[in-house]
Amino acid sequence: MIDHPFLGNAPKQLFIGGQWRDAASGETFDCINPSDASVLVKVARGGAADIDAAVAVARTAFDSAWRDWKPLDRQSLLLAVLARIEARFDDLARLETLDMGAPIARTSTFRRWIRQTFQYYAAQALSTRGDVMSNSVPGDFMSYSLKVPLGVVGAIIPWNGPLITQLWSICPVLATGCTLVLKPAEEAPLSALMMAEILQEAGVPDGVVNVVPGPGATAGAALAAHTGIDKITFTGSTATGRKIIEASASNIKRVSVELGGKSPDIVFDDVDLEAAARGAAMACFNNTGQICYAGTRLFVQRGIYDRFVEAVAEVGRSLRVGHSLDPDTQVGPLASRAQLDKVESYFDVARADGARIVSGGERLQGALGTGFFVTPTVIANAHNDMRIAREEIFGPVVTAIPFDDESEVVKLANDTVYGLGGGVWSRDVGRVHRVARDLRCGMTWANCYGVTDPGVTFTGAKQSGYGNKGGPWHLDEYLLNKTVWLNLA
Repeated sequence: MIDHPFLGNAPKQLFIGGQWRDAASGETFDCINPSDASVLVKVARGGAADIDAAVAVARTAFDSAWRDWKPLDRQSLLLAVLARIEARFDDLARLETLDMGAPIARTSTFRRWIRQTFQYYAAQALSTRGDVMSNSVPGDFMSYSLKVPLGVVGAIIPWNGPLITQLWSICPVLATGCTLVLKPAEEAPLSALMMAEILQEAGVPDGVVNVVPGPGATAGAALAAHTGIDKITFTGSTATGRKIIEASASNIKRVSVELGGKSPDIVFDDVDLEAAARGAAMACFNNTGQICYAGTRLFVQRGIYDRFVEAVAEVGRSLRVGHSLDPDTQVGPLASRAQLDKVESYFDVARADGARIVSGGERLQGALGTGFFVTPTVIANAHNDMRIAREEIFGPVVTAIPFDDESEVVKLANDTVYGLGGGVWSRDVGRVHRVARDLRCGMTWANCYGVTDPGVTFTGAKQSGYGNKGGPWHLDEYLLNKTVWLNLA
């Protein structure tokens, strides 16, 4: 039995209207520790009836005095929540590690990011403003805009980083006066449920934030199609995102979706080879490759291709793969057995297509027991038309593709349905700016990869989705920009 204050013998319940309750069906599911395949706890399995209940209380909360809270009061509430998170942070980080397998060395670094996020949105709560607009209507009319909270928000978050992902909805909801129904993935719902407990302790009014874990096919689909939801935000696969968008037509709700990726990471032959190899390796191997914008297509200029690929492979070999609670672990397990099976299947695909596995390419058991472990993997002799270069694997698997010049590699990099992230490594400043401009993706990193900040916009292009997270435009997605006409005559 894992010793953690949030876990116990009793099943974890749904959080609706400030109350913990069983699912309407009475069903539960097992929450699995990816490091050893043990059952951490049973969790109530939410369904359509529970989504209905959560949306109803969220609507009631929105129509209450909550929507009229003053900006200073919202700021104070955000900072009160942050104080409670910081007081319980170690338990929260450890719970995330147990639930989805991210190494404790990774989750323990989230403290600063969480602090930045709450402080940023606390500042944004005081910064909402409208505009006075000139008009040419005959007579004496004044026209202006004001921003009011949009309403009830539904958020469906993935299993690969729920502790961070949930804040992209919770913080703007608290800053604007909206309310929220949050559906975490079945594979990793625990940090969202513990966050609900923390929000209640900090004084968030009942019904403002509700948490309903459950299957995407039932609970998620019900939330996406619900006519009581004014905005749906989804992070996950492109295939599911397409269904979310289709379901939103039920009441023409607002939609923002962050979807799949197969991001290009481009390395030119003038780089500091050692530093770039380390950066390119961790662009894929970080969080066991379970990052939507991971740099999984590694384009290397032909003159340094063999040396660079071997250097990336050597970084992968040097990383310590192990149980997520081990403080020395750098690469933890994949989040589920299903994900392990999926990632492993691509090793056979690569071999069948004629690619060469330089390092990794195997499931790890033995001393690691029954956990969902796979080695960091580098694949060479690849080209951009192979399945391993087209399909999102979502594991620590990088496919290295050679190129000759800038024009060629930009075309190759853009030859994908995805457009989330991209990277470029070069000492040539002009070339860096040209490539960053020409890559068709929402975010490009130059001589680094995967750097994020809540004050900087995170967005996608093409089939990687649309809508903003973080930065100066995020809050606008939770607000109605309302026009007012005033006859001054």
